[in-house]
Amino acid sequence: MSELKDINIVSMEMILNAGDAREMIVDALKDVESFDFDLAREKLSLAELKIRIAHTAQTKIIQDEARGLEYHHSILFTHAQDTLMTINSEFYLSKQLVRIFETVDKRLKEVESK
Repeated sequence: MSELKDINIVSMEMILNAGDAREMIVDALKDVESFDFDLAREKLSLAELKIRIAHTAQTKIIQDEARGLEYHHSILFTHAQDTLMTINSEFYLSKQLVRIFETVDKRLKEVESK
């Protein structure tokens, strides 16, 4: 397999897994909106697995280059890295939002029960 084809296959693997993670993150935030925090956390766990798969694919290319294997420049790989980084940031923010909204929900329930 040529280096360019190989890096493009890896790039698509990264983009597809990161994209799947984004869908799961969006679904998790919808669950937060309906106060289903357990389901939101489950979906974020699945998103984290998809992000890890994408990250592992990226790391293989970086490690190959560190070992001396040269890849042609690929704008698709650059796009894949950007996509992964963006969705990873969305993931961490969403984890925080779940914790924040869960805390607010608990406090409101305490106030309402008095």
